[in-house]
Amino acid sequence: MTTEERINLQRQLVETMGRLHEYEGMQPVAGRIFSLLMIMDKEHFTFDEIVEELNISKSSASVAIKMLQIRGLIEYFTLPGDRKRYFRIKRHEPFNLFEEFKNKMIEKHKNLKQIIELKADPDSKNSKYLKDLCFIMEFFQESVEKLRLQYEQLKK
Repeated sequence: MTTEERINLQRQLVETMGRLHEYEGMQPVAGRIFSLLMIMDKEHFTFDEIVEELNISKSSASVAIKMLQIRGLIEYFTLPGDRKRYFRIKRHEPFNLFEEFKNKMIEKHKNLKQIIELKADPDSKNSKYLKDLCFIMEFFQESVEKLRLQYEQLKK
C-alpha cells in the first residue's frame, strides 16, 4: 500500500469514526476533529491545519475544539518561539476511561435504586426491569474493579 493510499483510507476512517461519535451525542464537527487527531499519523495539528484538512469553517472548528477541550478529550500545547497552538488527543491512563464510565454508572445505579424504592408495586414489570438493570450495573462495577486490578498486575 502506498503512502497516498494509506492516507486516503485514514481520511475515510476519519469520516466514519466522526459519524460514530456523532451517534454517541457529539457534535458532527467535534466528532470529525477528534477522529482526525486520533487516526492520522500526524501527532498534532494546528488550528488552520484542522480547518483545512476537514474543510470546515473556522467558527465551527473553534466551537468544536472548545467543546472537546471542556470534555477533556483534546488539549493544546505551544512550542518555544512559535505562537501557534498545536492540538492533540489528551492522553489519560487508559483505564481511566472505564473508571469514568463506572462512576457514571454508580450514580445511575443510585437513581434506579431510589426509583425502585418509590414504586407502589415492587413486583410490577417496570420494577422487575429496573431491578434487572441494577443487577447488571452491580455486576459491571465488580467486573471493572477486577479488570483494573488485573490490568495493574500486568503492567508491573
